[in-house]
Amino acid sequence: MQEYNEDIVIEQLQNPATVRQAFARVVERYSQPLYWQIRKMVLSHDDANDLLQNTFLKAWGSIEYFRGDAKLSTWLYRIAVNETLTFLAKEREQRNLKADDADDFLLLNIESDEYFDGDRAQRLLQEAIVRLPEKQRLVFNMRYFDEMKYEDMSEIMGTSVGALKASYHHAAKKIEEYLHEHI
Repeated sequence: MQEYNEDIVIEQLQNPATVRQAFARVVERYSQPLYWQIRKMVLSHDDANDLLQNTFLKAWGSIEYFRGDAKLSTWLYRIAVNETLTFLAKEREQRNLKADDADDFLLLNIESDEYFDGDRAQRLLQEAIVRLPEKQRLVFNMRYFDEMKYEDMSEIMGTSVGALKASYHHAAKKIEEYLHEHI
């Protein structure tokens, strides 16, 4: 298979004759990382799959407006993050949950997800992460698990690098405290 070159793919996305093939390459390239980014926020395999599909549908629907000013991955992550945050807000609203209660809903997702096979340590880590405020959880997941650069997160989230570093620091401290209390 041909090596993925983002500049070439962007050119192909802008050409009506090659847009479908190029978008198929984008889906193939970014499905797994986007799935895991979404999954770390919603914790449910089924919800993550649905949101991934919505992300690509939204991207396909507006692909003609993508001009390459940002990296393609940044654009896709921004769509995925927005879809995920919207989904979580709707879930809280449908379940009449306050923001503080959202972690209980997500913890239920861990317990009921047949794809979660973590041991006690992994479960405690997931519980600690779920208890973080949404933005801190997102920043922590992107930095800790994906090893994403703060500059890339800044583009995706529209937040300053300094604010993201502070969010990560606060998140890591809260997780550390939670783990010390529960181990």
